[in-house]
Amino acid sequence: MSTTIDKRQAAPAAPAENRHEARKRRDRIHGWSFMAPFLAFFGLFLIWPLIYGVVMSFTGKSLTGANSSFLGLANYAEALGDADMWHSLGNTLYFTVISTVPLVLVALLMAALVNMGLPAQWLWRLSFFAPFLLASTVVSLFFVWMFNPQLGLINDVLGKVGLAPVDWLNNPDVAMWSIVIATLWWTVGFNFLLYLAAMQNIPTAHYEAAQLDGAGGWRQFFSITLPQLNQTTIMIVILQVLASLKIFDQVYQMTGGGPGGATRTIVQYIFEAGFTGYRLGYSAAISYIFFGLIVVVSIAQFAVTRKRSA
Repeated sequence: MSTTIDKRQAAPAAPAENRHEARKRRDRIHGWSFMAPFLAFFGLFLIWPLIYGVVMSFTGKSLTGANSSFLGLANYAEALGDADMWHSLGNTLYFTVISTVPLVLVALLMAALVNMGLPAQWLWRLSFFAPFLLASTVVSLFFVWMFNPQLGLINDVLGKVGLAPVDWLNNPDVAMWSIVIATLWWTVGFNFLLYLAAMQNIPTAHYEAAQLDGAGGWRQFFSITLPQLNQTTIMIVILQVLASLKIFDQVYQMTGGGPGGATRTIVQYIFEAGFTGYRLGYSAAISYIFFGLIVVVSIAQFAVTRKRSA
């Protein structure tokens, strides 16, 4: 009798389990339906170009349509022996080094000033971040006029204080620094916002305890603020290095890579090889060599970040 009752009680469990499985199946279908448009665009505009670019780097494909035969590693061998490519890569690394440091330090200083509680904070935040919203063409044209050796505002100011004018964009020793100045003015606002948000998340109890111990403003900054910003600084440095390695717009618009190739970056050289020299296969090979460099830099930065976090 008890066995019969147990079977009757267990009988409704099967339909309930089936309903649960059907609901899970519908949820999966709905989930994939929502993901399908993204996956389609992801595959069409990222995965497929990536695969096509790799295949093209092993061919002699040209914009003229000639000599699209398979060349094996010939493009890579030529690229590794190309002095112009290494010079462009050296310019890119040089720009990355001399731009990353001020873009981090100046952003930290700007955030610290605003976080102090300066009056009209909305105006400071707007003035610091607004240039980041401008298009690269606008910024480049603005600084081309600013750096004009005859009519530019900067040389006019230098002349008024008794200094000789500088040929900012046509002097190989100064041109890259001119681009760094323009990039600093244009993009430092983003790093400023990241630092400011991190500073405002530091508990005020830390500063109150430090004040009770007699610590001044500088001691609080170096003993409390900076240590609390370690993770933010690491993130900003990683983002900045990757952004600087890919620089193209302002260089192409301000100097065209000149004078004498002094500011030509690796991305511009890839562009010129493919769309000026019409050698798409060779351009693809250079781009994947550069991609490999970015992967190595990213892995190194990740390893350093994980070690410091540990």
